[in-house]
Amino acid sequence: MKALVFESPGKPVVKEVPIPSIKDSEVLIRTRAVGICHSDYELLGGRYIIPISYPVVPGHEWCGEVMAIGSLVSGLQVGDRVVGECVVETPERLNHFGFSMDGADREYFAVQPEWLHKLPANLDDTTGSLIEPFTCGYYAVMRSGGTNASETVVVSGGGTIGLCSAAAAVGMGARVIVIDPLERRRAAAIALGAAYALEPTDKVIEQVMALTGGKGAELVIEASGHDSSLEKVFDFAAEEGRVSMVGISLDRKVALNLGKIQMRNLTVRGCIGSPGVWPAAIRFLEKTGIDLSPIQTHRFDLKDAIEALNVPPSECIKVTLTND
Repeated sequence: MKALVFESPGKPVVKEVPIPSIKDSEVLIRTRAVGICHSDYELLGGRYIIPISYPVVPGHEWCGEVMAIGSLVSGLQVGDRVVGECVVETPERLNHFGFSMDGADREYFAVQPEWLHKLPANLDDTTGSLIEPFTCGYYAVMRSGGTNASETVVVSGGGTIGLCSAAAAVGMGARVIVIDPLERRRAAAIALGAAYALEPTDKVIEQVMALTGGKGAELVIEASGHDSSLEKVFDFAAEEGRVSMVGISLDRKVALNLGKIQMRNLTVRGCIGSPGVWPAAIRFLEKTGIDLSPIQTHRFDLKDAIEALNVPPSECIKVTLTND
């Protein structure tokens, strides 16, 4: 079968590898769609938040089809469409699927059934491949108490996680303002239901205040991790507002006026990943009918994965690999 393999930092190849056999406790999955994440580029560059080794098959945002089931597995049938969590327990240790262990950028792979969730019939395969980032955006909102139609939510950063956070907040009824420098991302935010999409100019704080009657947003989601966004994040918040820090900013040092947290009585929470929310997030997508397709801008067959990796970030939002 074909697989995308990062043989070493900076060296991706598509190559033939053996189709895996499964143990009695495992399930064989045929890949249907896999998203390329910013973290995959970090992995290719030799960086990740936990220790990694090479070669490794990337791919942690995936949807697939059950092809074979071990004799000890129950609750699944051949033909079921499934998605899988990426922070998983293995006999050796806690692993990150697609990082510290081989992932889904291959035609077939073996998994433990406890990592899996069935995909509802009304969600297509490419939406399925967005479940993982959507759970992160959903978690970013829920970790700070969720939201509702009485609130304004500001999302600073319109990458995949920011747009998924915006979609989750829209689905909960909030009025959403997305801030991002790229027109493509701002257009996607509006298509997802955001009320406004603003450029991060030196007037953006005044714009947010004008749109909220001088009050600010009840919930602010920092989803970029960039210095300019981090410097402004508290200025978007209303008195007694909540701030959810989801953008990865490891080792970043930015001058912040921490007194704003006290003076505005803010609640600030950090969050990473999506622990414990997968079933709820999948039901949320199923019941609300939110269309995540504006996030997906490019598709390539798995055999063309190197070409997919070379799409400039400024020209795409989410690149998806398919196994047709």
